[in-house]
Amino acid sequence: MALERALAVRLRFGRLLRAWYRAHHRDLPWRKTRDPYRILVSELMLQQTPVSRVMLRYGEFLERFPTLDALARARPARVMEAWAGLGYYARARNLHRLARTVAESGAPATLPGDAAALRSLPGVGAYTAGAVASFAFEQREALVDTNVARVVRRVFGPELDVTRGGDRRRIWEVARALLPRTGRATYVHNQALMELGALVCTARVRHCGRCPVRSVCATYEADRP
Repeated sequence: MALERALAVRLRFGRLLRAWYRAHHRDLPWRKTRDPYRILVSELMLQQTPVSRVMLRYGEFLERFPTLDALARARPARVMEAWAGLGYYARARNLHRLARTVAESGAPATLPGDAAALRSLPGVGAYTAGAVASFAFEQREALVDTNVARVVRRVFGPELDVTRGGDRRRIWEVARALLPRTGRATYVHNQALMELGALVCTARVRHCGRCPVRSVCATYEADRP
């Protein structure tokens, strides 16, 4: 049901979503670059850490380690020191291991633009691979984090349960079905989905009165008198 609904309103949903994003998106530093390394750092930092805290450490980390090569050459203690305050230090260890893995393959160290190749790197899962491929290389790749999963479920499949593996796979299917035709449009589309979940369709409150896609939202329709 969720996939069929998504296919039926895909174009309208995308137009409404991207128009809202262009008018209301936050000015975040990682949205001002297409450098895959800088995007990777931001995506790993943002996992389970508030944006406000990442804003404090993102620039400092990149000043210390401006490239993958610089990170690969660093001692583990320095990487942990630069990550201080962000928590979940396994992310920093994986990032350091990734940098060394890529650096061993050639110089200068560069990240692959293909999502499948990115997933082969230490600490890179489906979401992170999709994010780097989409935001750095403008690839037509889906990504599903907590915010995106919430938006997709509420708009297209309120019956889905994100704690069930089969339903999570359906949410990914819907996210792929919603992708625009071009990689450039996909960049905006993916950023907009994440932003909508962060600012409007939040975990605690559904701000339906200011949601740009409420006209196609199954949850909003079900809640109307």
